[in-house]
Amino acid sequence: MRERIQALLDQLRLQGMANCLEDVLLRAEKGGMATDDVLIELLEREYQHQQERCLESRLKRAKLPWPWTLDTFPFKKQPGVNKTQIMGLAKLAFIERNDNVIFIGKTGTGKSGIAMSLLRLAVLNGYRGRFYNAQDMLNELYASLADRTTSKVLHTLANYDVIVIDELGYLTLTSEQINIFFKLIDMRYQKKTTIITTNLDFEAWYEVFKHKELVDAMLDRLNHGSTVIRIDGPSLRVPKNAEEFLENRKRPQKQQVQEGDVYES
Repeated sequence: MRERIQALLDQLRLQGMANCLEDVLLRAEKGGMATDDVLIELLEREYQHQQERCLESRLKRAKLPWPWTLDTFPFKKQPGVNKTQIMGLAKLAFIERNDNVIFIGKTGTGKSGIAMSLLRLAVLNGYRGRFYNAQDMLNELYASLADRTTSKVLHTLANYDVIVIDELGYLTLTSEQINIFFKLIDMRYQKKTTIITTNLDFEAWYEVFKHKELVDAMLDRLNHGSTVIRIDGPSLRVPKNAEEFLENRKRPQKQQVQEGDVYES
């Protein structure tokens, strides 16, 4: 009978239950567990297994380039960052409101690290997210024009709960890329959260996108209900400031968080 149950669990791909079946049944025999207690434990183990697999899948699809977290961010080394404000964002209420966050600051001030950390938190708490380098994303959108998959790509991007668009700066853009990027921002407006990091203040966006009316419309959508954080501080890439950050980054980070839990540093 146990062999048959094990085979059925394997065929049904209930791997969480299959992995613990023998252990649970042996304890049931020794301890005289009731049938419903055995069943609830097996189901709980299966639920936990599926949640862990979903988390692994979301983290993989997010394509985060570094395992940075807010625990590893050197707030003491970066006076340009308000820790209280960032930890407020870490509660993720801005995602529930579909608000945007825009980080503006010079290269190396920690914009990308904080953005990645917030995206990781979102993924750990059940949101679907994706990290993009701005130029790579725009190149991907441009390439979609050739095989006529632009609508599909835009639909995928528009449906992520959170996306990070990193290093939006002096990019090499075609008119098609500019139009597609505006289309993406418009599709996500008040529906999903977008986090942008840039070394350009808003006035410089007109030079990058070269279309005043379009930039006006785009900034109107991005800024509506958004949090704009300007980081005016030293570069963390200077060895004396980065040493602690890089050392902490090497430490293993916990990733198994139950769905619905909010991770707080």
